[in-house]
Amino acid sequence: MGLLSEGSPLSWEETKKLADHVREHGINQFINLYHRLKDRQGDILKWGDEVEYIIVKFDEEQKVARVALRAQDLLAELNEKENADPKGVKSLWRPEYGAYMIEGTPGKPFGGLMAHFNLVEANMRYRREEVTELLASDECVMSITNFPRLGAPNFTFPLAQPRPEDPLSSARSLYFPDEAIFPGHPRFKTLTRNIRKRRGEKVSIKLKVFKDVNTKLPVEGAPPGEPDVVLLDAMGFGMGCCCLQLTFQACNITEARRLYDQLAPLCPIMLALTAASPIYRGYLTESDCRWNVISSSVDCRTEEERGLRPLENQKFRIAKSRYDSIDSYLSPEGAKYNDVPITYDEAVYQRLVDGGIDHLLAQHVAHLFIRDTVSLFSEKVHQNDNEDTDHFENIQSTNWQTMRFKPPPPNSSIGWRVEFRPCEAQISDFENAAIVCFVVLLTRVILSYQLNFLTPISKVDENMQTAQKRDACRKEKFWFRKSSKTTEQRAAKAQAQAQAKAKAEAQTNGKAKLNGDAVLENGNANGNGNGLDNGSGSENGDIEEPLTNGKLNGHAATNGTTNGATNGSSNGTDSDHTDTDDEENELFQLLTINEIFNGKPNVFPGLVPLIRSYLQSMEVDTDTHCTIEQYLRFIQKRAAGELITTATWMREQVLSHPDYKQDSVVSELINYDLLKRIQGIQQGKQVEPALLGQGYHSKTKTKDFIPPALQKQLAKNGCCEEK
Repeated sequence: MGLLSEGSPLSWEETKKLADHVREHGINQFINLYHRLKDRQGDILKWGDEVEYIIVKFDEEQKVARVALRAQDLLAELNEKENADPKGVKSLWRPEYGAYMIEGTPGKPFGGLMAHFNLVEANMRYRREEVTELLASDECVMSITNFPRLGAPNFTFPLAQPRPEDPLSSARSLYFPDEAIFPGHPRFKTLTRNIRKRRGEKVSIKLKVFKDVNTKLPVEGAPPGEPDVVLLDAMGFGMGCCCLQLTFQACNITEARRLYDQLAPLCPIMLALTAASPIYRGYLTESDCRWNVISSSVDCRTEEERGLRPLENQKFRIAKSRYDSIDSYLSPEGAKYNDVPITYDEAVYQRLVDGGIDHLLAQHVAHLFIRDTVSLFSEKVHQNDNEDTDHFENIQSTNWQTMRFKPPPPNSSIGWRVEFRPCEAQISDFENAAIVCFVVLLTRVILSYQLNFLTPISKVDENMQTAQKRDACRKEKFWFRKSSKTTEQRAAKAQAQAQAKAKAEAQTNGKAKLNGDAVLENGNANGNGNGLDNGSGSENGDIEEPLTNGKLNGHAATNGTTNGATNGSSNGTDSDHTDTDDEENELFQLLTINEIFNGKPNVFPGLVPLIRSYLQSMEVDTDTHCTIEQYLRFIQKRAAGELITTATWMREQVLSHPDYKQDSVVSELINYDLLKRIQGIQQGKQVEPALLGQGYHSKTKTKDFIPPALQKQLAKNGCCEEK
């Protein structure tokens, strides 16, 4: 959810007066932090996932399912283990926006070993089981993106009613009661109130209803003149959704900026692949994803900033909400693809440039800082800019974009990181683990093969809208960069070099290493995944932080790798990273999700084949190989349309339900049966061939530890991995 500072929240009027103070000192803090850490080198690959969950309560007698407002009590119990043994826990738990939501991460980050891919699903299972043990028999923890009847009458347990006319209400929503907002930290209600007050009105989230033969128009609550709109009017409709996120640590700032850029064009692609939320306020809609819903739910822009009135009291016209896709690339090779004019504060930009920040990074930060703070605590107003970063993080953490570029926290062993934020939460641990491992492997391929996915920002923005359309995964096309000759040559060369190196090492050692090679792209052949001392959660209060819970003191990465990966002295460019053999206007084509993931002859080899090519050059133990292969097959089949997305499956469940009246309405009974079916899938009791294939849950070899035999082999090869 972002920065969770402790203290007494200020009113909007008080916060507004301090907006320039926060902005000025936030910039000073960033400049100081940057100069302390810009030359930091040698951090190794660490990564972690974050899964958000909804607690559901079933009324078996009435056949009704509601969200259970139990997060605060559950977190108190879940955090007991961490409080007692912060370095020994297998999971960490944090609050989220909803009083019915919790967020779980691994107890410590995963590292650079191939064997770590075999731990992810087991850790996710452990998290689910850990929560389940604390629930009543009629309750269930669910990794679903959106509760289908969120905002419909009586959707909470205990029952709570909205109070739109109550001046003390934070949301003043017609549908979403304040009791559904997490009560254990003042940030959440403060954000809700201040976003509404800054905007000058309630947020307005508009979704087109799915029109069936008996759909009644206007939809209940539809705005005047928009009879087919499902209207949502509170922050909770967006921030009350769940997602799946990943954070990666890079070896240095240059690599972090490159990863940020290369992953950004993949955000809409992964959003379409993971689409999982077609139902809002009890209505089937034309959207399959949460993204625009959350974007509108925290859109604090005034009418002037949205271009509805001439600028008088505000400084800028702002094109997007503070929750949206990225607006600019950060690496030098990405600069020419920043084809959409970017709004930024020129005074802030000049202050950054004068402070020694380069143009692209200064532009990025100055763009983030066109936003006002919308949550401030009295105890945090006055800070030491040489040591603190709360004012910077205040603005940074409330710019919720598809990617987030994250400087190291002060006085920390944590390095430069990037956060990958678009994916929707999937029903099963198998699916979530498959998505996580796929994206992590993709980062290794990008850096090892020096792949180039850079796409003009305008086309990435277009893709983000396309990704949310109904059944986009099977029916839509997306702008994607063609593979150039140099790209394929680099991949082949890197694979050949890695295989030759492995052969030479095998001959030198007398036998091939079982799993000594790290996934690291930067020449560290024995990436060490240990030394993850698990602190007591985030060092900077950021609960979206799987990497802030331990020292990252494995083997330092080396530079000068033979496969052309980023090194610390690089300025972010290399001659092989351009596509001089292609005409610029022929670099991008509209491709289907199937073509992007599985390949199109003479256009693009496919993301999955590229990963398989990379894996051929790695030493992978049998169980890990089996697990990864099942994940890749799942990704391939979903991309090809052989398996359907969660969103499409949910639509089909509703449309085929006996209680469905062909009126777009998801009734209490339909909602109950749908969630019961999801519960069965999570527990492995319900097989859904169209969604997951036959017997998916028994195929992987996932474990919650690295086996002793492999531990022993790793130790021989210079790795010391904790069990």
